[in-house]
Amino acid sequence: MQKTINCAVFRKMVLVGAKMLDNNRAKVDALNVFPVPDGDTGTNMSLTMQSAVKELSNCSSNVFSEVCDCISKGALKGARGNSGVILSQIFRGICSVLRDSKPEIDTKTFSRALEAGTKVAYNAVSIPKEGTILTVVRMMSEFAAKNAGKYRDFETFLPAVIEEGDRALAKTPDLLPVLKKAGVVDSGGVGLMTIMRGFQAALMGEEIASEVPTEAGSQLNADDVFGDNSEIINMDLGDIQFAYCTEFFVINLKKSTTLADIDKLKESLMGIGDSVICIGDLEMIKVHVHTNCPGVALTYALELGELDRIKIENMLEENRALKAKIAAEKKDQGMLAICTGQGLADIFKDLFIDRVIEGGQTMNPSASDIATAVQKINAENVFVFPNNKNIILAAEQAQALVENRTIHVIPTKNVPQGFAAALAFDPEVSAEENKTNMIHALDNVRAGSVTHAVRTTNVNGFAIKEGDIIGLDDKKILARSNSIDETVLKLLDRLKDDSHEVITLYYGEGVTEDDAKALTEKVQEAFPDFDVDYHYGGQPVYYYLLSLE
Repeated sequence: MQKTINCAVFRKMVLVGAKMLDNNRAKVDALNVFPVPDGDTGTNMSLTMQSAVKELSNCSSNVFSEVCDCISKGALKGARGNSGVILSQIFRGICSVLRDSKPEIDTKTFSRALEAGTKVAYNAVSIPKEGTILTVVRMMSEFAAKNAGKYRDFETFLPAVIEEGDRALAKTPDLLPVLKKAGVVDSGGVGLMTIMRGFQAALMGEEIASEVPTEAGSQLNADDVFGDNSEIINMDLGDIQFAYCTEFFVINLKKSTTLADIDKLKESLMGIGDSVICIGDLEMIKVHVHTNCPGVALTYALELGELDRIKIENMLEENRALKAKIAAEKKDQGMLAICTGQGLADIFKDLFIDRVIEGGQTMNPSASDIATAVQKINAENVFVFPNNKNIILAAEQAQALVENRTIHVIPTKNVPQGFAAALAFDPEVSAEENKTNMIHALDNVRAGSVTHAVRTTNVNGFAIKEGDIIGLDDKKILARSNSIDETVLKLLDRLKDDSHEVITLYYGEGVTEDDAKALTEKVQEAFPDFDVDYHYGGQPVYYYLLSLE
């Protein structure tokens, strides 16, 4: 019986849990409440776990403190969507307990870790909602705390905890009516239980690959749609420890030089600097080092052979020049928007947004993606427009990953709200006043979207068939028909009120300009008291995004 587990076993549990989730993420995606083709809970959770594994792969230690720090940091950096952010916080809490553990942990320690994970996850959500992943982790942690003394070995303890998690998952439709109407359990809870089953598989020695692909194949490309201040993030503008970038080749090596001597040269260089590269063979060696003693580095190398193509650059001077340039260009306030679609990005650019990163219904950027983009904006205060309710939490978590900037998250739930917030920006007023004005501007916008159903279901009072054209606001389905144009008209009729004067249609992929123009004429005829316009959005998945102001 396995009464305790060590750090090596815990590392394996995380690896196998991540792999198990990756194998099943499509199934988790399919549990999305709304029958729209953008269910991404499984993908977001899997990418969050893969980020943790990527960080873990760089840790050669099997000490709990170091391993747990890597897992916690990696999960936060890769957190995507609400489900991914909450999952990262569960692991953050778990790791906060395990990192201070002895070489071996028992069931009581693990139960305390689950309790901490629950507490941190609940604290990360401003209004925790039961019937979600939070309920599942809470019920598991409560069961574990009560029964850790009863189950003193992990071979009986963990299956019992998982069984309780399954019971919690089965209750989620009763706690969240929208799940019950859709006939599904909470997808985030399923993702968490998939990871827990991976934990169990690792403990029981079941055959499953423990190596998870890195994010290279599926990482959201966080390159900006426009803007190029990449040196701001890529250059370390703090105090430089080693002033001289020193590069050279060693050629015509002495006959007495051995491969072991090349290794010794590398060790010597590491003793006088950092960023050391020392590669080659007995024909030629390439050397790169940042050091305060370039002459010493050259002297070390001369013991092996002749020096060629020596280059020594003063990084202090380069750093001073770059600092001066950035300081001269720095402004008090900047803006970052998140969206998918070249047309939408171009509109944000016209509204003087500093940077746009890709993200939205089909892929949520991680906290790390958002932090990286913020860091590239040369401003003290950066307003972030998530433009999707599933990105707001990740944007809020990004502050912990940013240095020398203050992030102000404007809780835009859709692109039209993002446009309204950008229009409210005034560079002449303070950041706090701008934030207040932007948030107030959101109240003047009502938004909707039109797409197709990917499965048959009953939700929001509609009997939806696969292939139906459906219209939604940020909360529920409001319209259904067999025609895109008809659904748009029905949705607008549900969205409009007496305060609205302008209707704007943003057409996406698969919709031609002629289609959008013809529909705009129909909308104008149906709603003669409104000013109606259309623009190219280029967004995937959604035929149209609608804005009423």
